[in-house]
Amino acid sequence: MAEATANGLGQHALHAAHEAPATGVADADVHQEHPIKLYLVVWAWLFILSACSYMVDYFGVHGYLRWSLILIFMMLKAGLIVAVFMHMAWERLALTYAIILPPVLVLVFVAMMVFEADYTLLTRMSFFGPGP
Repeated sequence: MAEATANGLGQHALHAAHEAPATGVADADVHQEHPIKLYLVVWAWLFILSACSYMVDYFGVHGYLRWSLILIFMMLKAGLIVAVFMHMAWERLALTYAIILPPVLVLVFVAMMVFEADYTLLTRMSFFGPGP
């Protein structure tokens, strides 16, 4: 008892170890398994979203609509993969923010740069002319 307290184990840790049911399985060995149906449903959604992305090119959609649809389908597929196959749906919120927040901020900064580039081009055209 004194040796356990000297090693940093408190009284509650000692009693909890003695009161645990004798199943023969340690806490670290117990893990949660998700049903195979979940993975099959996600796989089906990924297949449907990929088919929709292919259809955008097949039907010849052009311009901003084409790129918007492709990016939307890409983000949905990436979200499903990260949430289910990388198990982010079952992680703590802090870890989820640590993984998801940086790419979102990069997208925000890219959008800001796009608007800044348009402004820079407009000011150069108005002050220096159309160019050679």
